[in-house]
Amino acid sequence: MSNEINRLSLSNQFTADDTEIDIREIFFAVWQGKWLVIGITAIFAIFSVIFALLQPNIYKSEVLLAPVGEEQAGGLSGLASQFGGLASIAGINVGNGGGVDKTQMAIEVLKSRQFVSQFIQKHNILADLIAAETWDLTTNTLSYTEELYDAKLNVWTREVKKPFKPEPSMQEAFKVFSDVVSVNQFKETGMVTVSVEHVSPYVAQQWVVWLVEDINSVMKERDVSEAIKSSEFLNKQIALTNVADIRSILYKLIEEQAKTIMFAEVRDEYVFKTIDKAIVPEEKFKPSRALICILGTLIGCFLSIAFILIRYFSRKS
Repeated sequence: MSNEINRLSLSNQFTADDTEIDIREIFFAVWQGKWLVIGITAIFAIFSVIFALLQPNIYKSEVLLAPVGEEQAGGLSGLASQFGGLASIAGINVGNGGGVDKTQMAIEVLKSRQFVSQFIQKHNILADLIAAETWDLTTNTLSYTEELYDAKLNVWTREVKKPFKPEPSMQEAFKVFSDVVSVNQFKETGMVTVSVEHVSPYVAQQWVVWLVEDINSVMKERDVSEAIKSSEFLNKQIALTNVADIRSILYKLIEEQAKTIMFAEVRDEYVFKTIDKAIVPEEKFKPSRALICILGTLIGCFLSIAFILIRYFSRKS
């Protein structure tokens, strides 16, 4: 028993000694190559500083929105509870409280390819979206990447392979747009934020304003168009039926559609009401140049140490 204990203690001692020797070897190897570590780290530090300085400032403009209450929804809900049975007999759906929330629908429309494509084409922002490189504070002008776009001739100069063309397609633009535009809704309050990141703070603020105006306009046009079509259909149904109760339902439905149209016509902020307007930001949102420099220096240090250790132990073996 004592012999076994002695063997275990000796084994543990050897293991501790081996570990100590390995650690000493590591420090010895690093110390031998300290100038290489310093040199490589310094090179990475210099390049990280240059890289950080070359990165353009990105500004972020944001608006806070509140969903507008649907005053006209109350009437339809009342009709559903009061005349739901008769309406179903007539083959008419007056609503059951289900379906997609209008606010959520507006958010999804705002993120959709169709809306984004129409937004880019309507405001002619393709060059500012894809090719904008830097912003001049003194003149408030944008400069563009020459390899992509010639601002003087208003011509796209990028070289791409088929099926792509020099002028970016709406599919390409949608991907870039999705990276710089963010739409979020807070579950606790229902509030919605729309933000835009761009090299120009003025462009970022202008896009946010346009986005809010356009989504309100699009949702308004959708509801008005649907209400007009519904009214036309209901008037035709009234002419086809002589049942007093069903005609009463149809007239009330027409009245609700008229309320929808009136509500849309008198309200510019149809779906979203602005709580905190988008402003022209004075401070950049990114990049964090100090963080870039620190990470670049640390990467250079770790890579140089790893290189020295690999070289040392490969020679030793």
